[in-house]
Amino acid sequence: MSGRALRLQRLHRHGQRLLVAPLDHPLAIGPLLPRAAGLDDLVGSLARGGADAVVLHKGAVRRVAPHRWADLSLVVHLNASTPIGGEPDEKYLVCSVEEALRAGADMVSVHVNLGARTEARQLQDLADVAADCDHWGVPLLAMAYPRGPSVVDPYDPALVQHAVTAAAELGADLVKTVQVADPADMRAITASCPVPVLVAGGAPRERDGDLLRDVEAALSGGVGGLALGRCLFQADDPTQITRAVARLVHRPSPWAVTPQEVDHDRPQAVLA
Repeated sequence: MSGRALRLQRLHRHGQRLLVAPLDHPLAIGPLLPRAAGLDDLVGSLARGGADAVVLHKGAVRRVAPHRWADLSLVVHLNASTPIGGEPDEKYLVCSVEEALRAGADMVSVHVNLGARTEARQLQDLADVAADCDHWGVPLLAMAYPRGPSVVDPYDPALVQHAVTAAAELGADLVKTVQVADPADMRAITASCPVPVLVAGGAPRERDGDLLRDVEAALSGGVGGLALGRCLFQADDPTQITRAVARLVHRPSPWAVTPQEVDHDRPQAVLA
């Protein structure tokens, strides 16, 4: 079994559908956590709630105690941008796969905006990172979105389908994207993608019940899991809401296969 397969098997410790918590927001949006010193406690809360992985930038990893990774996978995010520069759809590589491995990463992630003015370079960055992942045996999560001056509707199912397909074609093991409104359209997207598709959770909901209904709707679209950030870490009780979401995500599905049935060295159809 290759290193890539071992890391993917570890990621799927709770089943084939995944609950990933992106915590890479401070670069893209600003400091959303109550305090920098609270990151370690937050990661512990997410682990206790049953999350499968968290996404962090390389510097943030230093503020998390090593024992947190006993039951949680670490995804190190490799590119970034800020809105201060005036190009919110731009992304620059700020970390390498080798740096991420030195930080303890089980997986790396790259954000790509199809439709951005710099789409060509972002796609090249994704391809280069995919090649490094092949060299080091590291799984790759691509965050692929239709975003840019020419994109009228970033939730257009055809554009979302094109984004996830492009990410898979360039070597992603998992793809994170937006959730389209119609579950039937989402099922068409996930069915056509050769790797599992995770959908982003977006802004926090006013009530936990609203979030759980949205999670159920996403799962009915055949997704391979969810990526929930603010919905979890801005909650009054991150552990409690993470546990509630994890129960739904990790619940057996009639279409699921067990981790033992998955050959991680071969491309996988969506597993939902």
